[in-house]
Amino acid sequence: MTLKIRNADTKDPMWPVIKSIRYEVFVQEQKVDEQEEYDEHEETSRHFLALADGRAAGTARWRRTEKGFKLERFAVLENFRGVGVGAGILKTILEEVLPLAKEEGKEIYLHAQVQAMPFYARSGFVPYGDEFIEAEIVHRAMKYKG
Repeated sequence: MTLKIRNADTKDPMWPVIKSIRYEVFVQEQKVDEQEEYDEHEETSRHFLALADGRAAGTARWRRTEKGFKLERFAVLENFRGVGVGAGILKTILEEVLPLAKEEGKEIYLHAQVQAMPFYARSGFVPYGDEFIEAEIVHRAMKYKG
């Protein structure tokens, strides 16, 4: 499988593809309310789209916050799970965000669905704080330690 990760924004011709992946994974599969899925941060986030052999396979985004750099909205279509798509997206985002975080002295963090915590841990994220509910799904905060 050839994996290509490209960035995009809400004006990119691929934006509807990113939205459709998130809709399928979060709204249809996980029953997240559509109003919660698309938020006021769409315009200010940096979005990524994974193409596996030229086919849309997954997406994620990052954005600046008061705490640092928050990685969010990781979604991989079911047919592409377990073959490195999510890891490829995460690696690409970290390559972009790590120098910024170091330069600004800020942390890189995310809110992981508890079942996805091992995935993030393999890339150097460690949990902190208690579990909490977000979009009616149990999450735990994790920060990048490298």
